[in-house]
Amino acid sequence: MATLIKWAPFRDFDVIDRRMRRMLEDFGVAPSPLPAADLYETEKELIVELDVPGFDEQELVLEVSDHTLIIKGERVDEKEEKEEKFHLHERLEKHFERSFALPLDADVEMVKATYKTGVLQVHVPKIEAAKPRKVEIAG
Repeated sequence: MATLIKWAPFRDFDVIDRRMRRMLEDFGVAPSPLPAADLYETEKELIVELDVPGFDEQELVLEVSDHTLIIKGERVDEKEEKEEKFHLHERLEKHFERSFALPLDADVEMVKATYKTGVLQVHVPKIEAAKPRKVEIAG
């Protein structure tokens, strides 16, 4: 009896991504993995959640400039550097930077962030849309 296997195309992309990383590592040019992110919105705000396990709160920096949210992380490890030959390297590097374009209705002055159990959560409130009003014509 034949077994049916559900085709999951994104799993295939993951395999391709890993093979490309390995190939680039062989040439000495390895792109560092970026932290996984979720970006969603509610009626009143835009929320960015970023998985940054292993980073302390003081090692993370948030900047907002020109409706762009930039999140940077830099880990300060004081461990000995050993010559290691990785067979698989998927964990975050000591440094990363992610940026997210914010919509025009984002209130960039009121951005707030929390950090708990390796997840950075950034809340960007929305500005209330201006309601139309009648304008009297001076005569």
